[in-house]
Amino acid sequence: MLNLSPMRIALLAGLLCGSWMLSASCGAAEPNTQVRVTTSMGEFVIEVRNDRAPLTAANFLRYVREGFYSNTLFHRVIANFVIQGGGHDATTQQLKPTHESVFNESGNGLQNKRGTVGLARGESPHSGNAQIYVNLVDNPDLDPVPTRWGYTVFGRVVQGMDVIEHIGETPTGAQGPFKSDAPLKPVIIEKMEIISGQAATAAPVTPVAPAAPNTILSPK
Repeated sequence: MLNLSPMRIALLAGLLCGSWMLSASCGAAEPNTQVRVTTSMGEFVIEVRNDRAPLTAANFLRYVREGFYSNTLFHRVIANFVIQGGGHDATTQQLKPTHESVFNESGNGLQNKRGTVGLARGESPHSGNAQIYVNLVDNPDLDPVPTRWGYTVFGRVVQGMDVIEHIGETPTGAQGPFKSDAPLKPVIIEKMEIISGQAATAAPVTPVAPAAPNTILSPK
């Protein structure tokens, strides 16, 4: 039997307590941020994967905090593929000025599965800025392969997938500046708001005008 002095017992107890507190702190996962999207066809909630797509998540949440998405359109709806929006003003139908583009994080292991949310972009792999899309079905062709970049998934719909499906069934065609796939009755993003979790921070950057109208035509 060990003969420990009261001082040694106190030191051991302190070490055990400190070790337990450290492990508990390390084991507590940071909650993912959730964003409520209110549209003219109902609400849905996006869980943002700050842990897997930190640059894209911070970029998206900056636009949300700034109110950028208020009164924008879901301007592209393709049944059994995706719904896309968040870049065109619902009143003028023109692209809104955006911040700088984001580095492509499509290699983060998140796949373009049904209900996941990704960042739309142009031909250049690092050209995504504000527009987002929601996968209506599994779209493995949007994932990266060794020979090309993919489209970055940064979240998933955790509530209101029925609203997403309803939007995905809306009649589409040519509408205003959109030559095809635009809802014939506008589907408007009325607002987005952070409702829970730790909001990623980003340094403010002055928005810049888009290089050319309607250049974000992805995903394809």
